[in-house]
Amino acid sequence: MKYLTKYRLSLRMPLAAAVTALIAALMSACAQPDLEPSPPSLSIHAPADFPAAAYAQAAAQGQRVLRVDSRSSRVVITVRRGGTLAKLGHDHVVAAQELQGLVAPELGRADIYLALDSLSVDDSDLRAQAGFDTQPGSADIAATRANMLGKVLQTQQFPFALIQVSSAATLASNALLAVDITLHGVRRSFSVPARVESKGKGLQVSGMLAFDQSSFGITPFSILGGAIQVQDRLELHFDVQALESAGRSRLP
Repeated sequence: MKYLTKYRLSLRMPLAAAVTALIAALMSACAQPDLEPSPPSLSIHAPADFPAAAYAQAAAQGQRVLRVDSRSSRVVITVRRGGTLAKLGHDHVVAAQELQGLVAPELGRADIYLALDSLSVDDSDLRAQAGFDTQPGSADIAATRANMLGKVLQTQQFPFALIQVSSAATLASNALLAVDITLHGVRRSFSVPARVESKGKGLQVSGMLAFDQSSFGITPFSILGGAIQVQDRLELHFDVQALESAGRSRLP
């Protein structure tokens, strides 16, 4: 899922974190040698309704539970400008590189979350990968990010993007995943083709999802009567790696 989110937004505008788009994550904790195995501990900032107990139960029953590796996982969204005066604006790249979550491969299940305040905007390397030959200044980037978080995503009210993944069978090779994304207080369901590869004791899942930000109740940014606007359609590219926890750990 290396190029996880190719998002469509416009100049200085937040992007509808479509990404949501994809996904809930966790972090490993200390070993408890005399306890039943359980998944790695989650961030204390995890959403209150994250189903940690379901993974603890699965681990106690001998199921393999992996944690999302935030260092190796990424969602990338390319935000495209639109309107008759689009040339006066900028395209943008928004990235989620702090995904957290849990995966139970044999159960065909994953739950991932992202704190939207952690989204980055217009990283120079990601812009180059997207084929952009310009680099907005720091003031433009700061304004874009502030608009995105405050006006579009409204992160004070909706701080997380949640992704729930299920598969009819064990996560393996080319899979068709049932993905539920909760963003901006709205939940939507998608069927997402994905490539699943074994990586040692872990796995890597990558793919792309296209959707409209307006389907999550987000109004694409627009000024000057729509002469400069953000395109509604989004492409979310994801590359998620999940690892086996080194030892046993308890959930908070």
